[in-house]
Amino acid sequence: MLTVSDNGAGITPELLPYVFDLFVQSDRTLDRAEGGLGIGLSIVKRLIEMHGGRVSASSPGSGRGSSFEIRLPLASPGEEAMQAAVPLPAPRKRILLVDDNSDAADSLGMILQLEWHQGEVSYQSHGVIERVHAFKPDIVLLDIWLPDVNGYDIARAIRASADARDVRLVALTGYGQLEDRKKSRLAGFDDHLVKPVEPAMLQHVLNAAVIVPDAERHAL
Repeated sequence: MLTVSDNGAGITPELLPYVFDLFVQSDRTLDRAEGGLGIGLSIVKRLIEMHGGRVSASSPGSGRGSSFEIRLPLASPGEEAMQAAVPLPAPRKRILLVDDNSDAADSLGMILQLEWHQGEVSYQSHGVIERVHAFKPDIVLLDIWLPDVNGYDIARAIRASADARDVRLVALTGYGQLEDRKKSRLAGFDDHLVKPVEPAMLQHVLNAAVIVPDAERHAL
């Protein structure tokens, strides 16, 4: 067992049951306006559970620090050999994630990998079309406001390509008004997700994509 404690911002009783959920964050104060992405503790939980362990959080309240208790099982040499021989599940979706915010892209990419999706990450608009042709993703998670070329133009280019027009395009943006959604739909996007993305909405989008078997991909 390992316990990690701090004397920082603490966790309110209302938030405590949900701290390991995706994109959950406490209210930000003026001196912590930037905040994080709300996915770090979810990654910790998944990694520990993948090793057969569990993690729990406790806190006496806001401003009074937090403690995290990690428990991992002890494995004998025979058990380790047996676990090494167990094949990992096949990736469920091929996903290309395009976002110029490298921290957000890397973090979301890690979440996708923990869900056994096969993903690639790009931090720039340049070369996205070529990567779509080479990687042949089921889904492209595409940030709208990219440098040089925006996501709308990239979406139109993908839709104009004969061998990529069936890819499911998902817009990632901080804007979610009706006009914003209409604009992304007209550009060729199938879905419009507002940052920070709600876990249920992200899961819904991933489940909606149709997987093309590898044999058929290579025949395209």
